[in-house]
Amino acid sequence: MRILVTGANGFVGRNLTESLKNLRDGKDRTRPGLTIGEIIPYDLDSDPNTLADACGRCDFVFHLAGVNRPKDPVDFMRGNVDFLNAVLSQLREKENRCPVMLSSSVQASLVGRYAGSPYGESKAAAERVLLEYAAETGAGAMIYRFPNLFGKWCRPGYNSVVATFCHNIANDLPITVNDPETSLSLLYIDDLVGGLLDALEGRAQKAAAGDAFMPADTENYYVAGKPHEVRLGEIASLLYRFASQPETLVVPDLPEGSLEKELYSTYLSYLPAEKAAFPLKQNADARGSFTECLKTGSCGQFSVNVSNPGVTKGQHWHHSKWEFFIVVSGEALIRQRAVGGTDVLEFRVSGDRPTAVHMLPGYTHSIENLSQTEKLITLMWANERFDPAHPDTYFEPV
Repeated sequence: MRILVTGANGFVGRNLTESLKNLRDGKDRTRPGLTIGEIIPYDLDSDPNTLADACGRCDFVFHLAGVNRPKDPVDFMRGNVDFLNAVLSQLREKENRCPVMLSSSVQASLVGRYAGSPYGESKAAAERVLLEYAAETGAGAMIYRFPNLFGKWCRPGYNSVVATFCHNIANDLPITVNDPETSLSLLYIDDLVGGLLDALEGRAQKAAAGDAFMPADTENYYVAGKPHEVRLGEIASLLYRFASQPETLVVPDLPEGSLEKELYSTYLSYLPAEKAAFPLKQNADARGSFTECLKTGSCGQFSVNVSNPGVTKGQHWHHSKWEFFIVVSGEALIRQRAVGGTDVLEFRVSGDRPTAVHMLPGYTHSIENLSQTEKLITLMWANERFDPAHPDTYFEPV
């Protein structure tokens, strides 16, 4: 399948093109029934003469090119309607009736706050042009009215408040939240791209009738992914929490498909180089060191424990807290004894054979470095974040 992508250097175009390349090159094997041959990117800096050639041999067109913030409002129609007409004219001339996907916008509905929007009017006009072309030629027409989009590679200070907030907060610049209660419908770029790839497999999701932002006749209208409904103040609050992670070590819960998970990935993509790494606080003494690495909202924390040669650490127990000890380098003897009991459980473990050992509640436990020359390195996970006011840790030798 040969695919023409207009607007290939834009936010959506770049994400889609890179995903198509991964499929073409066999790096992404999640769609075994989809064979990508040639990807033909076209953008503002492309040679105009190549458009006719591309339209003559493509099997599918993703028309993502458009204008949304021109200096002159006249350019809305030029960029969103006239260029679409140019593409369709070339397809018509080459008698190529391949499907054409059009990236439109919810603003094309011209309802509510979008009434009278020059951008929305140009997108609505582009939709009419494509529908007329489809009726004339019999070519497939697929129109997607995108809500607000967010994700990596989106240009800050342009048309995405999320991109602007991510960039500014990541670079210690101020943001402006005029009304924290402003409601936004946000669609993540990976969800959008996934929906567009579904279209190539004949699995595009039809737009639902009755949607306020869709026309009454949704025959040629589709949706890609499910948007998040969120308030502007919530976005700002989450981003400031993400920004504080190097100090707090706390990462909030990130359920699959959640706004938090997708927004965190987006925020990280805007970090400047000097913030991509940050130091951790190492607590060191004659026995070795202990370093907290990561704390989660509901699933405890991760730490790294280093024991010097011959050193035994631990010798304490917990009422409710439990842990995993995973030796990643060195040889160790882990010992546990139920408080009040006499039987001792022993686990000899090695970094050569990583093993997760439970530290059982109500059992005093210790870990001994069996080497007299090498340090012992252990990854430790606790089911709760350490609270110095309630440490739930009580000294008692095994």
